[in-house]
Amino acid sequence: MKLYAVSDLHIDYPLNRKALEVIPDYPDDWLILGGDICTAFDDFEYTLGLLANRFAQLIWVPGNHDLWSRIGGITERGEEKYQKLVSICRDLGVITPEDPYPLWQGEGGRHRIVPLFLLYDYSFRPDNIPAEDAVAWAEESGVVCTDEYLLHPTPYSSRTAWCHARCRYSEQRLQSLSMDEPTILINHFPLREDVIRLVRIPRFSLWCGTKRSQRWHQRFGAAVVISGHLHIRGTLYRDGVRFEEVSLGYPRNWHPHLGIEHYFRRILPGPEFGV
Repeated sequence: MKLYAVSDLHIDYPLNRKALEVIPDYPDDWLILGGDICTAFDDFEYTLGLLANRFAQLIWVPGNHDLWSRIGGITERGEEKYQKLVSICRDLGVITPEDPYPLWQGEGGRHRIVPLFLLYDYSFRPDNIPAEDAVAWAEESGVVCTDEYLLHPTPYSSRTAWCHARCRYSEQRLQSLSMDEPTILINHFPLREDVIRLVRIPRFSLWCGTKRSQRWHQRFGAAVVISGHLHIRGTLYRDGVRFEEVSLGYPRNWHPHLGIEHYFRRILPGPEFGV
C-alpha cells in the first residue's frame, strides 16, 4: 500500500488525455492529485472516474486551471465552481480540502494527509514593490498569468481576499489537529517562496502562493509538503522537511514515451526507505 502524487495532468491536451487512459492499475495504492486536471466539468469527472477505478483512494486539491471560467461554456465562477468540483469529487469518493483529513496507515507509517486550497495573494514579490503595483511589475518583463482574465474570485472582492479567507479556514482546521502523526501538506501552489525556481520567468512568482504559509511545514508537523503548478519537478529540503514538486505539465514538459505513470512521485514510503 503506497502513496503516490502527481499534479498538472492538463488533460485538455489530447496527448495527455490519451496517455492517461493507458496507465496501469494500482489497486492497493492511493494517489494525490495536486490540481490542474482540466478546465471543463465533464473532463474533470471523466478523469477522476478513470483514476478512481485504478487506485484505492484519490485525494484532490484544486489548481488555477480547474477554477477557470468564461471558456468552454463555463458560467460558474469562483467559489461556485470550486464547490461544484468538490461535489463531483464526493460523488466519486475522492477526498477534497473540505473533507476530514484522512489517516494514512500504509507503507511508511502513519501520517495525517492534509489537502489544502490556499490560492495566492501576490506576496511573492520584492519588498520594494507595493501590492498595488505587483501585476504591472510582472508585466514589465512580459509576464501576465491567464488567471487575471479567467480566474474569478466571486463572491470575494479579489483573489487576494479569497486567498486570505482560505488561509484562515485552513489554519483553523490545522490547529484543531492533535498532531499525533506527522502531516503531509498538499497544495497546488508552493507553500514557500524559496522553493520556486523560475529562471526564465522569475516574476511569475506573483501567481505562485502566499507568504502566509511560509512556516506551515514547521508549525503543523509536516514530514512532506507536496505542490505542483511550476511544471518543474524536483525534491528539495527545508528545515529537514521534504518538499516535492510533482507536476506532469503540458506535452512539452514530459516525455510521453515513458508514460504518465513514470511521473507518479512515490511519497510513502519515502527516500528514507530506499527510493
